[in-house]
Amino acid sequence: MLWVILLVCVQVLLLGTVIILENKDPGKTVTWLFILSLLPLLGFLLFILFAQKQRNKLFKKKAQKTNRPKQRINEYDTFPKNEYPTFSPDNNLDLKLANLLMNSGYAHLRIHNKVDVLVNGREKFKALLQSLENAAHHIHLSYYIFKDDEIGADILKILSQKVSEGVEVRVLLDGVGSLSLAGNFMTTMRQAGIQAQWYFPLRFPFLTPRLNLRYHRKIVIIDGYVGYMGGLNIGDEYLSRDPKLGFWRDTHLKLSGESVHTLQGIFLNDWYTVTHQEINGENYFPRVEIPDILPIQIGASGPDSDCASILQGFFVAITMAKQSIKIETPYFIPDESLIMALKTAALSGLDVQIIIQGVPEHKVTYWAMNSYLEELLEAGVKIYKYMKGILHAKVLLIDETLASVGSANMDVRSFSLDFEISAFMYDEKLTLLLVQDFENDLSESRSIDLEVFQTRPYSERLKESFARLFSPLL
Repeated sequence: MLWVILLVCVQVLLLGTVIILENKDPGKTVTWLFILSLLPLLGFLLFILFAQKQRNKLFKKKAQKTNRPKQRINEYDTFPKNEYPTFSPDNNLDLKLANLLMNSGYAHLRIHNKVDVLVNGREKFKALLQSLENAAHHIHLSYYIFKDDEIGADILKILSQKVSEGVEVRVLLDGVGSLSLAGNFMTTMRQAGIQAQWYFPLRFPFLTPRLNLRYHRKIVIIDGYVGYMGGLNIGDEYLSRDPKLGFWRDTHLKLSGESVHTLQGIFLNDWYTVTHQEINGENYFPRVEIPDILPIQIGASGPDSDCASILQGFFVAITMAKQSIKIETPYFIPDESLIMALKTAALSGLDVQIIIQGVPEHKVTYWAMNSYLEELLEAGVKIYKYMKGILHAKVLLIDETLASVGSANMDVRSFSLDFEISAFMYDEKLTLLLVQDFENDLSESRSIDLEVFQTRPYSERLKESFARLFSPLL
């Protein structure tokens, strides 16, 4: 028994030294040391799973080799980096944010685009199925969750048919998010000629840091002309067909124009990471001629990058707001920089509104989220809980002139561990359309009153505090 105690003490001492020498955020360091001291064995397992970022040989290879698709789409840039013809000279918000996203995430500004906003599963899948039917050269599809249910079968049927017509079909699925897929479903895909791959599949041993690095992007590109991205995965629940979850509220985008080239480059980089296949050529990046002017930057971030591009984009947008900030996110577990930015904006007199889940999907996440609300309410931030069903939209609206929609939640997991994607759109008309969707969701939401919230039972506060304890570890 004595040797076990000594072994545990040595483990805590050595691992604690490693944690301190990493020079992480002091709050995270103290949290890890506390957990290691209180629960040494469990703490060791959690550290292996959650604390280690995997900038390993795989990502080094990706950084060295996958710049070719990005260089290819550079050839189609309409304007040099320092020319933003649609931005007014007295508004440096767009210019500052545009430069940040370019420098931190290689997110080129695409000027000529068209965007359709899809506000639920019915709209998204109606448009998507039609686009898939019209594919002539290739279909590229990547998702966090792909389910073997009614809508999943519908999509598989179209993909198989398109392969028989000579269309190239590539499918990339997350190894954990799509874990419910039976093995024969992937086999059926491959037998039909679909090039289907897992992103970080689960393999023995399961206890690996990669287990916590998930591919959370939702991307579809058809023929290099049409793209889809946003919050909706593939499954019947996203069509509000699951009686346990009920109504599902989400936001997705259908893109046409130059921004599809960026989306294509991101997918092909991800595809190379898994397969080491370099895919290039004008068939994948066709020249587009869309007269509409709607500037878009698509930012991608993940544990393979030293820059938290999406987090930085959100931070700059929030701090540069002059009138209003509107946020919709299912999971609100922000880092300290966003908390300070939102509190400062509200205390400065800006109208700051946040809609979060009122019907929780995941209890622990919901409790952790509640622990952040009181200090924001005290600063004047208006917070609402969506009560009609499951809120899953990830939307940021600034001054009714800038909108961001993507896969990234407003939480530490999306900012540091998951592979995410978000579109930043500089257009007043489009932003006002999303503002109207926001107002519609407000009518289905319940305002959180500070005084009432402060009277919640101590048992709730205790659950929230323990749940929050683990939030810096994600």
